[in-house]
Amino acid sequence: AMIQYKCDWYGKSYIKIGRFDPSSKICSVCGHYHDMDLSVREWTCPACGTAHDRDINAAVNIKKFALHKQNLIGTGLERPGEPADSGTIVPGMMQEAPTARWG
Repeated sequence: AMIQYKCDWYGKSYIKIGRFDPSSKICSVCGHYHDMDLSVREWTCPACGTAHDRDINAAVNIKKFALHKQNLIGTGLERPGEPADSGTIVPGMMQEAPTARWG
């Protein structure tokens, strides 16, 4: 994939979370799982009262899932069931820029 190639080129890590991780259904503040239809774009967590935009909440959770998989943080998120394809970490390759030669 192009994004993995770019990560390798720039010496970054490519982290793939599970396709079915419920990133938009978990409150990024308290970790409460709230089942809802895809048509719901904004929601308020019944456990802590935090108002969420579904896409922003998912982005925050995806970052937490990825950092947790690298053991960089403890997320505090309780995810129901672990999908079979969850958590592939592909380390980036360090590459040095070619030396410029003049003349």
